[in-house]
Amino acid sequence: MKHIKVLGSGCKKCKLTTKAIQDRADALDIGIELEKVEDFAQIARYAVMSTPSVVIDEVVVHTGSVPNAATIDGWLQ
Repeated sequence: MKHIKVLGSGCKKCKLTTKAIQDRADALDIGIELEKVEDFAQIARYAVMSTPSVVIDEVVVHTGSVPNAATIDGWLQ
């Protein structure tokens, strides 16, 4: 099971990213642990300069925009 974190302040793009990841996981019937990280100290540990950012199993895989469905599918499979 993949552990996925969405890093961000809670902005609209961050919420859309979280929803998009959960929706794709549900559509593909893939179990994930999805965590929303809004604490700036925790976000700073990943050295990202823009949000939303996506971290999968402690590796930053995306930053600065809402990922599209094909990108998310690639992460999940």
